[in-house]
Amino acid sequence: MVTNEQLGRGIRRARMAAGVSQAELARRLDVSRASVANWETGVMCPRFKTVVALAEALGCKTDDFVR
Repeated sequence: MVTNEQLGRGIRRARMAAGVSQAELARRLDVSRASVANWETGVMCPRFKTVVALAEALGCKTDDFVR
C-alpha cells in the first residue's frame, strides 16, 4: 500500500519535472494552492478522480506518482 507521503512525493516529483508551480497546478485543477501543498506533503490524500486529473494536468500516468 502507498502512504500519503509516498504519493505526495510522487506528485511533487511529477510537478517539478513538468516545470509547473504549485499555484499553476492549483489553477489547472481549480483547487487552492494549499490543497496542492497538502497533497505533496502527505497531510491530505487526493481523491482518486483528483489523482487522475493531476496526471492529466502534468502529462503523466497515475502510476508515475508511486514509482
